[in-house]
Amino acid sequence: MNIVVLDGYTANPGDITWNELEAIGQCRIYDSTAPGDVVERCRRAEIVLTNKTALNAATLALLPDVRYIGVLATGYNVVDVPAAAARGIIVTNVPAYSSDSVAQTVFAHILNLSNNVAGHAASVTAGEWENCEHFCYWKTPQLELHGLNLGILGLGRIGAAVADIGRGFGMKIIAFARTPKAAANEVEYVDMTELFKRSDFLTLHCPLTPDTAGIVNRENLALMKPSAFLINTARGGLVDEAALAAALNSGKIAGAGLDVLTVEPPQPGNPLLKASNCYITPHIGWASKAARVRLLSTAAANVRAFLNGSPANVVS
Repeated sequence: MNIVVLDGYTANPGDITWNELEAIGQCRIYDSTAPGDVVERCRRAEIVLTNKTALNAATLALLPDVRYIGVLATGYNVVDVPAAAARGIIVTNVPAYSSDSVAQTVFAHILNLSNNVAGHAASVTAGEWENCEHFCYWKTPQLELHGLNLGILGLGRIGAAVADIGRGFGMKIIAFARTPKAAANEVEYVDMTELFKRSDFLTLHCPLTPDTAGIVNRENLALMKPSAFLINTARGGLVDEAALAAALNSGKIAGAGLDVLTVEPPQPGNPLLKASNCYITPHIGWASKAARVRLLSTAAANVRAFLNGSPANVVS
C-alpha cells in the first residue's frame, strides 16, 4: 500500500511520530509540496493525506491510482469532493480533535484583552515599575469577566467548550445557533442582532458558508458596544477585514483577538496587521501537541477503517 503525505510538517514538525501510519504501508512523507509537484509525488499512491495542499479536479484526473484522500484537518475545502466522488475516491477528515485546544486559545485572547499580562510584564522588564512612585500601576483597563456577556456565534463542539469555560469565569452565556439545543445548560439563545448588541466578548464558532461569509461586517459591527471585543478562532472569511480594521481604528469596538485570517499567511497590505488593539496569532489554536497527537492517530485510524471496508469520518 503506497501512502503519500503531502504536507506533514505543520501537523508534525518532528515532536511526534508517524508510527501508526507507517505500520499500514509504505509511506513517503513530505514536509510540504508545491502545486507543481503534487502529481509527480502522488502518481503511484493509492492513499494520499493532505492538510492544506489542494487536490482539485484537474489534479485528480491525473492520479488514476488514488483510492483514498485523508484530510489532516477538520475543514476539507482543499479537496474537490464532488470530483473525488465521481472518480470513486473516498475523502475523510478528522473532526473534533482540537476542540479543547481551540477553546483554550479563545480564552488566551480573552484574557490578553482583559489584562494585557504580556504588556505589563514587558513594562516591568523595561524598568517602569522600578521607577514608579506608586506601589502599582496599570497601562490598560483591567477587566473582570464575572457577569459579562460571552456571546457565541455557533454552539457546536468548540462553542460548547467555550461556554463551559466562560461559565467557570462567571460569565453570562448568550448564543446564536441554527439549531438551538433545547436542553442546553445555562445558555440564553438570542437572534443575531441581539448577539451583536449584547455581547461584551463575541466569539465566532460557525463554519464558513455562503451564508456566514463576511458575517462580521460594517452593519453588524455597528451594533456592538464600544467596549466590546471580537474573538475569531474559526475561519478568517467570517470577517470583513477592512470593516473590522475600521471599527477598531475608530473606536467603534474596543479590540479583537484573531487566530485566523482570510488569507494565510497574511498579505502585507492586510489592514488588520496595523489595526488598533488587534492581536493576531498565527493559526495556533489547533496546534497543541495533545491535539496533534489525536489528529495523526485519528488519521491513521481513518486509513485502517477504509482498508477494512468500513470507512469512517467520510465527507460529502
